[in-house]
Amino acid sequence: MQEWTEIRRKVLVEGASKRSVCRDHQIAHKTLQKILSNTEPPGYRLSRARSKTKLGPFLPVISQILACDRDAPPKQHHTSKRIFERLRDEHGYEGGITQVKEAVARHRRHQREVFVPLHHPPGEAQFDFGEATVLIAGVERKAAFAVMSLPFSDAFFVSAYPRENTETFQAAHIAAFEFFGGVPKRTSYDNTSIAVAKIIGRDRDLTREFLRLESHFLFTHHFCRVARGNEKGVVEGIVGYSRRNFMVPVPSARSFAELNEHLEARCRDDLSRRVRGGAGTKAELLLIDQAAMLRVPEVSFEARRVVQARSNSLSLVRFDRNDYSVPSAFAHHELTVTGGIEDVRISCADVLVATHPRCWEREQITYDPVHYLALLERKPGALDVARPLQGWELPGCFALLRRRLETDLGHKGTREFIKVLRLLERASVGELAGAVGTALSIGATSADAISLILFHRQERPVSLFSLDGLPHLRPFVIDPPDLAAYASLKGA
Repeated sequence: MQEWTEIRRKVLVEGASKRSVCRDHQIAHKTLQKILSNTEPPGYRLSRARSKTKLGPFLPVISQILACDRDAPPKQHHTSKRIFERLRDEHGYEGGITQVKEAVARHRRHQREVFVPLHHPPGEAQFDFGEATVLIAGVERKAAFAVMSLPFSDAFFVSAYPRENTETFQAAHIAAFEFFGGVPKRTSYDNTSIAVAKIIGRDRDLTREFLRLESHFLFTHHFCRVARGNEKGVVEGIVGYSRRNFMVPVPSARSFAELNEHLEARCRDDLSRRVRGGAGTKAELLLIDQAAMLRVPEVSFEARRVVQARSNSLSLVRFDRNDYSVPSAFAHHELTVTGGIEDVRISCADVLVATHPRCWEREQITYDPVHYLALLERKPGALDVARPLQGWELPGCFALLRRRLETDLGHKGTREFIKVLRLLERASVGELAGAVGTALSIGATSADAISLILFHRQERPVSLFSLDGLPHLRPFVIDPPDLAAYASLKGA
């Protein structure tokens, strides 16, 4: 460009002869004319495109093959190599594979879908789940992480759970609303079965639990068209961003609660970032989003799923592919199972009959040994082989009590020992262990004696009788009792 400018100045400004310029710069007269006619080098330009002497006749065939791929399964589309082989074997193409690759790449690039830029008003959200590998208590496992984003401010919230299901879907919404300080007026989703029971044309038949969530927080929904995740492209991108930035290296935590504390801190730090083209930081734009949001209801929402189930002959109820025990008296009963993030509650009518920690694995059985004690009292011979009691760690005083009872009473001592264990239906292991220790020390080892010791200790004397809430009793005055008669007995 420097020589180009110098030549033009010499001829057009200084008046140098064209012959001398051509001689000094060793260029042809035709080249000089081009320099004088253009203020800058025009570059190399083809008057017409080079003809594809070998591939040209086969371009329509390539277009037809790629057009047929639109109706084929995605994993069975033609590769460039396969198209080349078909052109060579079926159509007599004699050229190389490079021209075929270039033609296929050019055709696919020109056929890519074009999208309309969307307007995102304040107070609207998008929601999606992703998947990543995490270390929880030293165990590597897959985790489902939920992402809710606010496209206007580009603020987002990430939380991780053992699995994607109704309970975690609800819990992720609750946590996101608390983080944002409000409820988005409208949230966009894909057609997850957690929210959509059936697709009927353009309408959606929604699940009861999704409607319960929507009714509580009063937001509206928008579901993308089937296989059109680009309609919520903001959150789709943030799912990938979160995985690359928050999950690399593989995060390690003692529990999912600890992992979520870490993820929340990362999301909060991200609010100080300024997005390209934004009028301020995410935190500043989030204030505008919050002004357009709904208030978080004061009444809390429980993330849970309720199913009806029937317990089997082993006093087990199945929920989410795992089995949980119930007291043997409720075997073969119709029960209501309420599954939350932390626990599983099982009820019969309005009575809570069992509570277990939530198991997030598959095909596992969770026993409570106390649930089978009433049955073992009728079948004491199964005490040592009962699976629910395997690994049940009890204080050493219980083993000593059993030996004494079986030594004194023979086989009846086993049944008496089970009667003692049944006191755990109304007391903790620690309370019963204290009563058993006292009973052993005084030689009163029967179930009735231990029961008397236990419940005597549980009694708490009333130190103050309060009339709060009972104003109609205030006018009554009760005279103190006369204990003289009892004093005379004491003297006797």
